[in-house]
Amino acid sequence: MFFWIPMTVLLTLLWLLLSNSIDLGQFLLGGGISFVLVILSLRLRPDLAYPQKIWLILRLMGRVLIDTLRSNLAVIKLILQWRRDDFNSGYVYIPLEIRDPHAIAFLACIITFAPGTVWSSLSEKDYILRLHVLDLKEETEWFDIIKNRYEKLLIEIFE
Repeated sequence: MFFWIPMTVLLTLLWLLLSNSIDLGQFLLGGGISFVLVILSLRLRPDLAYPQKIWLILRLMGRVLIDTLRSNLAVIKLILQWRRDDFNSGYVYIPLEIRDPHAIAFLACIITFAPGTVWSSLSEKDYILRLHVLDLKEETEWFDIIKNRYEKLLIEIFE
């Protein structure tokens, strides 16, 4: 019911940090602007995210961090040992079970965040993800990463 309060407080604190002042006037001005911005932005988000199992977000963050580090090292290795014959880029098509728009947005951010992978498209009628991979060795490996490491956890968090 009062989900807008934390965002208003956060924006007010950000205002005070950026203005480099904790005067009453700056507090009232920042609080007023923050309140108006939050209320006006509510119309832009008709569906709000309601994560079911918040503690699983920490596990997801750990997986993303580890996979991003691995991906960084793999891309660095490709760049330093640049030979066109060594790698084969391509597309992988993965059917998704996720239907929650917030979970899909999280998955898109996770995939795009890791170097060497790009979320190319998602078909709206049958939810098939088209993923471009810089060094595509086996499609089943990427299928397993997306379905088992990320999608199952996102389904538990959001659905």
